[in-house]
Amino acid sequence: MGMDDDFLLEDEDDEKTIEFIKNYLPQDLKGRFSDDELYYMLDLIVDYYTTSGCLDAQPDEEGYINIDQDEIVNYIVGEAKKDGMGPFDPDDVFFVVQGEMEYGNSLGEVE
Repeated sequence: MGMDDDFLLEDEDDEKTIEFIKNYLPQDLKGRFSDDELYYMLDLIVDYYTTSGCLDAQPDEEGYINIDQDEIVNYIVGEAKKDGMGPFDPDDVFFVVQGEMEYGNSLGEVE
């Protein structure tokens, strides 16, 4: 599989993730975020995972890695402010972070 194919698969997965998050959001938050904002937040979530070291942590005795959702929310809100995006309400962003994690759980990627 070539590099272009990898990018297409990644784009397709991102699209599925965004659709899952949009369906996961509570009714009063549906429509609050544009697709561009959700893609931006998804990029920041992935950035957090890769730069925070949380994925390098040792799983507990049950095989779980503890990922602090509040830290991810704070990271997104802080980066968005620096990037001139938002402002995003941390309580609203929390549902986006939860939706991304639930999508991973539904695929069996994250326990």
